[in-house]
Amino acid sequence: MSTPKHVARSRVVRDTYCDSLRLLVATSVMSEQAGVSWAGAVMATPSGRESLADEGFGEEVIGTAGSNDLVLAVRASDETAAQAALDSGADAVYAQASDEQGDTAAAPPRSMERAVEQMPDATVAVVSVPGDYAAVEAHHALSAGLHVLLFSDNVSIEEEAELKRRADELGLLVMGPGAGTAVISGVGLGFANAVRRGPVGVVAAAGTGAQEVSALLDRWGVGVSHVIGVGGRDLSEDIGGRMAKAAVRALDQDPETEAILLVSKPPSEAVAREVLGQCTSTPAVATFLGLDELETPPGVRLARTLETGALAAAKLVGVTPPATSAGVREQVVDGIAALDDRRRVIRGYYSGGTLCYEAQLIIGELLGNVYSNEPLRSEQALPAPPGAHVLLDLGAEEYTVGRPHPMIDPGLRLELMLDEARDPEVAVVLLDVVLGYGAHEDPAGRLAPVLKEIMSEGGPRVVAYVLGADTDPQGYAEQRAALERVGCLVTETAARAAYAAAAIASRRPEITELNR
Repeated sequence: MSTPKHVARSRVVRDTYCDSLRLLVATSVMSEQAGVSWAGAVMATPSGRESLADEGFGEEVIGTAGSNDLVLAVRASDETAAQAALDSGADAVYAQASDEQGDTAAAPPRSMERAVEQMPDATVAVVSVPGDYAAVEAHHALSAGLHVLLFSDNVSIEEEAELKRRADELGLLVMGPGAGTAVISGVGLGFANAVRRGPVGVVAAAGTGAQEVSALLDRWGVGVSHVIGVGGRDLSEDIGGRMAKAAVRALDQDPETEAILLVSKPPSEAVAREVLGQCTSTPAVATFLGLDELETPPGVRLARTLETGALAAAKLVGVTPPATSAGVREQVVDGIAALDDRRRVIRGYYSGGTLCYEAQLIIGELLGNVYSNEPLRSEQALPAPPGAHVLLDLGAEEYTVGRPHPMIDPGLRLELMLDEARDPEVAVVLLDVVLGYGAHEDPAGRLAPVLKEIMSEGGPRVVAYVLGADTDPQGYAEQRAALERVGCLVTETAARAAYAAAAIASRRPEITELNR
């Protein structure tokens, strides 16, 4: 009898609620076990059950599990590997619960009211529950007088608008929904980097955009006073920039903030003008990616990339950072020399959505013919048009259903790169490596062997950017060195990586010295 290619096993843990971060960690731990081809840790909510069913774990497997029950599921090479992976997932869940409880005898709170009783001095509530319940919990936090970091997504636009209207009336902030990053008075929330305190305040409707500019300011010795992530839809007409305006007003009045840096993907122009109008006494820079022309108030300037925005903010507080393109042209020339002439296209595999969008803008302006996730969301499937440069945001929802975010687990990127990047037309593999709290403990260590294999025997060049601060737990210098040791071209900023990729693909080294 032949041996089956895999076994599928699951385990239901009753009455064990886990927020999205804990689920992602448990999924990542199981995925990394030997012999595992797929793993997922989900709550058995209707959407969770649907995602499990898509992977073959239907009603007959998870039975009567309900919204407060945790389901661990794996596909593995054999029974032993499957059970070991399930055990590792359960251990990860219980270890996190133990860490959160600490040495205290008090049981973890099961309601916002109980949490406030246990921590009466708290000023911020982090809400990370399934989207169906997120708005209700955020309202409970506002009723308790707390600012809210709403990490959850799948919150409707109507719920978001009502939450932010109410928060505005109460003089509170709702950061989110889908707010992955904030740093308040030196304390990082969500996916945050270990950045130093300093005079620049950041307001961002873009998670990795906030991380990029704050990490650059840290590495240049500037630092940030606060990083306030307001959620990707805040500057839309539906929301009207309520929280961005409130955040700018707060920073404008903050004695520790000497300059304000705003970051967003394309906003509503009318809303963007209203937000910039809140800067009454503090000089400001706005990087509204994809919006290059906008009438701004006195004391406010526009920047076209995250790099130039951070540079301008640094100069406002008296710091002139070092050149970001130093040494890149020489490496690009070497990379071009190593390529067969057929190799002319770029493949980008990003974990940061804002970094991916910025790269699409830069490469699209320089080379044209860029293909991204957006056609996928419009039900236009790959393959891309011939000769297209394909840049994908692997943190987008179509890639993360039932899988951990690529910042936490690089497994999906490894699969895609091995499947696609050795195409004989590919000149450059372009990627980001995001460090910080909540990210994988050694992303470069996981990626480097595969990247080395991709570049071997005349394969494409790899251009990488490490988004991180000097004191991030993964070690910024160590992560860069791991990639450089296998031959990657590692740039100083995310924008520089896009320029370098475009220069190699087009055989035009002078592109590396451009500055949008």
